[in-house]
Amino acid sequence: MSFSSSCACVLRLAAASTLITLVAGCSHPITMITETAPPRSTAHLIPKKVAYVMTDAQRDLQVTTAGGSGDRVSYYPYRDLEKSIRDALRGVYRNVIVLRTASDAKANEAAGVSLVFTPQIKTDSSSSSWITWPPTAFTAEVSCVVTNAAGVEVTRVRAVGNGAAEFGEFNGDYGLAARRAARQMTSQLSSEIRRNEKLQ
Repeated sequence: MSFSSSCACVLRLAAASTLITLVAGCSHPITMITETAPPRSTAHLIPKKVAYVMTDAQRDLQVTTAGGSGDRVSYYPYRDLEKSIRDALRGVYRNVIVLRTASDAKANEAAGVSLVFTPQIKTDSSSSSWITWPPTAFTAEVSCVVTNAAGVEVTRVRAVGNGAAEFGEFNGDYGLAARRAARQMTSQLSSEIRRNEKLQ
């Protein structure tokens, strides 16, 4: 084989390898944002003003997890699940606000905040499909450190949502499993807060 033929062969192999990597490593954007919220009965709300902490850096954090057929999905867990966290709190408390930090005791006191929830979010996904990329299973977990207005830890709460979706259900809604996980997580978070005597 001539030198030029050898080089051409190497270049073709390199190009093929790059193409395979690109195809196998695709990352498809999805969203976890849910439109529905847990029922909110104003007659049964705890008459407190509470806050949750979320920074712009958290909202801008992009995460990539597994999809099907060797592909992956990308999304913004804090940005997408902020509504779910807010809905969970609004299902329990009369007034809910957002803060950039939990440590500003003077600002918290001036705002009349009783409790501050600082969430940490974990997510994971997978798929049973070797043909299509949308995840068929999704997990969303939120763990909140809860402090009083002065920044002293009161308790911790945790909620996990698991969502599943089959190929025939997607119909263009590729984040279906993720949104189902978010809805379950929201409902469980509200329940865990109501169950915790320290948060009444």
